[in-house]
Amino acid sequence: MLARLMIISVVSMGGIGAVLAGFLAFADKKLRVEEDPRIEELSGILPGSNCGGCGYPGCRALAEKLAKGEAPPNVCVAGGNAVAKKLAAVLGVETKDHKRMLAVVLCKGGRAEAERRASYRGDETCTASNLTGGDKSCSYGCLGYGECVDACKYDAMAMNPNGLPAVFYDKCVGCGACARACPRNIIEMHPEDHKLFVYCRSRDKGAYAKKACSVACIACGLCVKDCTVPGGIELIDNLATVNYKLAPQNGESAKRCPTKCIFSGIEEQMTMKNYHASARKTA
Repeated sequence: MLARLMIISVVSMGGIGAVLAGFLAFADKKLRVEEDPRIEELSGILPGSNCGGCGYPGCRALAEKLAKGEAPPNVCVAGGNAVAKKLAAVLGVETKDHKRMLAVVLCKGGRAEAERRASYRGDETCTASNLTGGDKSCSYGCLGYGECVDACKYDAMAMNPNGLPAVFYDKCVGCGACARACPRNIIEMHPEDHKLFVYCRSRDKGAYAKKACSVACIACGLCVKDCTVPGGIELIDNLATVNYKLAPQNGESAKRCPTKCIFSGIEEQMTMKNYHASARKTA
């Protein structure tokens, strides 16, 4: 009797299993979503760095958007125009060249220039230091712990001996990871034809800004007066601000700056080779 019950149970379970297997096979066939075969090809063309510069969580996600026509082929900043053309060829569309973007650190207030107001003893990250205000008197400047450098996946940044991040013009792909990592938003992404920058973010009034940092913008207005195009540089919240639609990208506006916080053309001089050559001289 027991053996008979066991046989019946096994047969019943086998039958149920067979029915369920058949159902699953049917459902798989009917409900399967066929993946666009171009996704793998597009993924292979993308750099695979998953830097997020395109606005998507990774290269695979971007490939899926490209295949659906929901992203333009020139959206991959890390790949540049060369990758954009390959993507466009796979998709059968045309693409336009886009300007190369460059990360610019808009602060020159390192250890030698910035006054210290306290001794910071917390977690040595920019995010943690920013919560307490950091150890510098300037509440706008670089905190100096290098989270931006850690965020860069292209070996395009390093902390210099003065405690400031240096961007290598020849290595930067413009992905923006460093800018997103900076809790004080002093790193901005600019097209490479932007040459003129005010390397200060302080909104403090002139006297206090100069006391906190020797290279701070003191809102004297000389660069505004020296700019050859009216409105090219304006004073906004005690800070000289460049209007890139108007301002000539030469050094005329910077000639009389008393604190030397505004320059033209220095970004492109900072390559990895030049950085290491300079580091050896100061060592």
